[in-house]
Amino acid sequence: MAAPKKGRRSPGSQGRPGRALAVIVIAMVALIGGMFISGHTTPRLGIDLAGGTSFTLEAKNQPGKPNAINTANMNTAVGIIERRVNGLGVSEAEVQTQGPKHIIVNIPKGTNAKQARQQVGTTAQLYFRPVMTTTSGGKTKAPSSTPSPSSSASQGKPDKGDQGSSGKPSPTATTQGRAVPEALKADKTPTPTPSKTPKGGETGKPSPSQEKLAKDFAALDCTTRAGRAAVAEKAANTKPSDPVLACSQKGDSKFVLGPSEVEGTDVDDASSVFESQNASGWIVQLDFNNKGAKKFAKVTGELTKQQSPQNRFAIVLDGEVVSDPEVTQGAITGGRATISGGFTQQSSADLANVLSFGALPLSFDIADETTVSAALGGEQLQAGLIAGAIGLALVVIYLVVYYRGLSLVAMASLAASAILTYTIMVLLGPGIGFALNLPAVCGAIVAIGITADSFIVYFERIRDEIREGRSLRPAVERGWPRARRTILVSDFVSFLAAAVLFIVTVGKVQGFAFTLGLTTLLDVVVVFLFTKPLMTILARRPFFGNGHPWSGLDPKRLGAKPPLRRRRPAAPGPADTPKEA
Repeated sequence: MAAPKKGRRSPGSQGRPGRALAVIVIAMVALIGGMFISGHTTPRLGIDLAGGTSFTLEAKNQPGKPNAINTANMNTAVGIIERRVNGLGVSEAEVQTQGPKHIIVNIPKGTNAKQARQQVGTTAQLYFRPVMTTTSGGKTKAPSSTPSPSSSASQGKPDKGDQGSSGKPSPTATTQGRAVPEALKADKTPTPTPSKTPKGGETGKPSPSQEKLAKDFAALDCTTRAGRAAVAEKAANTKPSDPVLACSQKGDSKFVLGPSEVEGTDVDDASSVFESQNASGWIVQLDFNNKGAKKFAKVTGELTKQQSPQNRFAIVLDGEVVSDPEVTQGAITGGRATISGGFTQQSSADLANVLSFGALPLSFDIADETTVSAALGGEQLQAGLIAGAIGLALVVIYLVVYYRGLSLVAMASLAASAILTYTIMVLLGPGIGFALNLPAVCGAIVAIGITADSFIVYFERIRDEIREGRSLRPAVERGWPRARRTILVSDFVSFLAAAVLFIVTVGKVQGFAFTLGLTTLLDVVVVFLFTKPLMTILARRPFFGNGHPWSGLDPKRLGAKPPLRRRRPAAPGPADTPKEA
């Protein structure tokens, strides 16, 4: 059996270091090219560096729910608000609780502050309520006790003068919308017009609550923003089982709405869709869950039996009527509905975003709204960069003084690591919404030390081999396995710490953890694919291979005693054998 050959090199150990260098150079070129192709050449900055808007939300007690403000509901609200804001394409929205009833929302510069304010302040209480009475274009549409021929003949088709909340002919509910509950058919459902005629021909008198509702409806003013806000707040705080007054979002219509039977919690998903057959083009498509689909089919079936305007259902979001379509095709089954009526692409997307992520478990007031100056963020960024430059300069000075020629290898490796880190951060901005904040900059500065430490470990292993009497080329290869183990263990500990920190923390601290973890991984890549192959190539050059005094590998300076390799004493020859006398 043949004995294994000694001194056999592992593939790629020192025979073909150019391949590893080619791989990392190609990777850097690809990343740089991708950065310019994407049109992004600088990282996205967080609110503390680029400026932005900060909101402080204060939770309010819900009617009938005195203990609604608790830790569970606050945490749920944080998650919903964060998903809403991220749905706007915000790069680094920071949402976290502060105290028992406050939530802080930080949104970086570049986001529409008005749009973000609407998203964070909207409770998203969604109800489908039947329309009892409405005014559109100055006309009051109230239910009459005796159906007119035109009303019964139309069976849900809108009259020419009948208009929805947008002042245009009311859209039809090809949607799986909201229907009239059984309570509408009962005398207990209030209406502002005391025109009901009960059995026996006597004229029924409205109850005090009905009279008050009729009086409030007549005095209702939806033409001003303040008036609509007051009505919306009162409607949002009204129980779903009670009738309510409401205004359209544009203020051109006002409504008396009956009790709700379908709620926003029955909506499973919502999306913004362009529909060419629709007048405005943009609609919001709703998908109900199983429970909501059954409710919706029932109420739309009841709505078709009513005359206008009672064959409509109003979609009420936070006390305002978003749309009031008619049901014209009988009970709508299948669990799908569409909301239409004057949506733009942006407004339909905003509504779908709110409905998709659900209603907040609490109502919130915006207690404070502040804007962080971009100038202040620029000063902080400049200070961070100065700190990083000072740290890098100190590392370079130490490497030059102590390692001399080897410092060129270290600086080249640091440059490769910096290129990879910068390009990846730039590409992660549009890719996953990563934004560079001040803690992330600190993580990058700390990474300089981690990367330099890996080079130092390898250099010292090579020097140890030279001290033992080996020449440079064998020292480079023999020192690598021991250095590799030390580097991997050290980087694993750093990455584990970064991962734990990222998981257990929130907000800006996650930026530090993410950057630290990313640069730790890149340190392994650079050492394996750049530093080690580069040392293998340089060991073949006389400057390093012969131990020039400025190479940092001079055997005399390292304390190695010549000869560098011990030689066996030569065996005595015949001439050395003493002759006999």
